[in-house]
Amino acid sequence: MRFLGLKKIDYYIIKKFLGTYFFAIVIIISIAIIFDISEKVEDFIEKSAPLKAIAFDYYLNWIPYFANLFSSLFTFIAVIFFTSKMAYNTEIIAILSSGVSFKRLMYPYFISALVIALLSFVLMAYIIPPANATRKTFEYTYVKNPIRNTDKDIHRQIEPGVFIYMKSYNTSNDVAFRFGMEKFEDGVLKSKLMSDYAKWDSTKAKWTIRNYYIREIDSLNETITTGTIIDTAINMYPEEFKRMQNFTETMTLPQLNDYIEEQYMQGADNVVELLIDKYSRFAYPFSTFILTLIGVALSSRKVRGGIGMHIGFGLLLSFSYILFMRFTTMFAISGSMQPLFAVWLPNIIYAVISIFLYRLAPK
Repeated sequence: MRFLGLKKIDYYIIKKFLGTYFFAIVIIISIAIIFDISEKVEDFIEKSAPLKAIAFDYYLNWIPYFANLFSSLFTFIAVIFFTSKMAYNTEIIAILSSGVSFKRLMYPYFISALVIALLSFVLMAYIIPPANATRKTFEYTYVKNPIRNTDKDIHRQIEPGVFIYMKSYNTSNDVAFRFGMEKFEDGVLKSKLMSDYAKWDSTKAKWTIRNYYIREIDSLNETITTGTIIDTAINMYPEEFKRMQNFTETMTLPQLNDYIEEQYMQGADNVVELLIDKYSRFAYPFSTFILTLIGVALSSRKVRGGIGMHIGFGLLLSFSYILFMRFTTMFAISGSMQPLFAVWLPNIIYAVISIFLYRLAPK
């Protein structure tokens, strides 16, 4: 009994597809590592980065990130390369002449694309995030400058009905300048605190608020309290202001979902970017099927110019896809487009293009 109804020719195509795909990844990553080492070797030497940390903390965790970043492009190049060779060796003609339809010919291609897409999704959702955390920690230790917070006029809801405000936050000494806090019940303001600054006391695990002014409101009655110093427990911690740049790249899909809910509750203004990140983890692997179909449709026939013409036209489509994806993301961030629609629109448009090219391909 054949697995999934696969025949000998199907195994042949799958072997060619996946073999070329992983071979391309190994070659490109090897070249990329050489260039990356030449660029960062001075930083490694200057900051005395241990060889073990360079190899295992940085490059071992950098490889899956880089490989997945260009996974769709590697897929397309693999399809173009080996399918063009099959076409110029008249293997495609021989397969079609034996009674195999062009639609049936696509079956092993999509089996291979499914393997790559599932691998890409698992990497993006569960494997790459913790690898990114280790890699970024290495970078901030031995390559880049320390993490700093540059946010101004920070507004957050730290728990239901409790809102905080600060003019700025200094990560070096954990101080929130021009700190304020408001408490509401059923939409009615009950108390408001204003102060010069609040400093985190790590020994007490509390915030020390300096030069404060508190208004307590009870219906028509109002009580005002002032003081120089007060300790208070607030559902806010220094780690929230010391996150790495693009820190959501270090979150697995479940962690990202929880963080999005937390940001919704706090009324944060970065929810759109978080949703784009979330939806991209589904949309990006799906592009593997689209680029596979485009690659087969373009390279399954002989054209003047050979494989080079196939690859050139295919790369033009691939890079236009990436560029279009950036444009739609910018529209989503600006509020002109829903994040889900913005992320999936390039897939929708290029899926239509791929179907059009497929219908023009030889039957």
